Amino acid sequence: MYRAKGYSESWIQDRVRGMSIRGELIQEWAQRGIKTGNDFSILSAEIAKATFGITPKQHKTIKGLRKENIRDHMTDIEMIFSMLGEKATAEIAKATDSQGFVENEVAAKKGGRIAGDARKKLQLHTGKRVVSEKKLNLNTKDISQ
Repeated sequence: MYRAKGYSESWIQDRVRGMSIRGELIQEWAQRGIKTGNDFSILSAEIAKATFGITPKQHKTIKGLRKENIRDHMTDIEMIFSMLGEKATAEIAKATDSQGFVENEVAAKKGGRIAGDARKKLQLHTGKRVVSEKKLNLNTKDISQ
C-alpha cells in the first residue's frame, strides 16, 4: 500500500515497525485492564504530549492535516521518537505491573517523557526541531526526510 503511494523503503520499514510496537502496546494495555477506545486514545495522547511537547491535535495542525492519520505523515525522526515513547511505556507498564487506567496513565506519561527528554537533547545538539511542518507528499519519490 505505502509503496504504491510512493513512500521510500526506509520510511515503510519504520512505519511497519511502528505499527508492530503500537500493536504490542495496545495488547499490553488490554491485558492490564484498558478496555474502551476512549481510554486507549487518552493514554496514546499522553504519550504523544510527553514525547513531542504538543497534543496529537496540535501535531496534525502543524502538518496541515485534518482527517489523515498523523503517523502516515510523520518524518522518520518523528516516527522514531513515537516508537520510543510507546515502547518505553509498554516496558514500564510491564516492570511496574500497571493495572487499570490510572496506573497505565502514569506509565504512559513516564514512557513519553523518556522519548521527550531524548527529543529535547537531540534538538539542543542539532539546533533543529523534531516536529516538522512537512506533510509527506504521497506522490514524491523521496519522502523519508
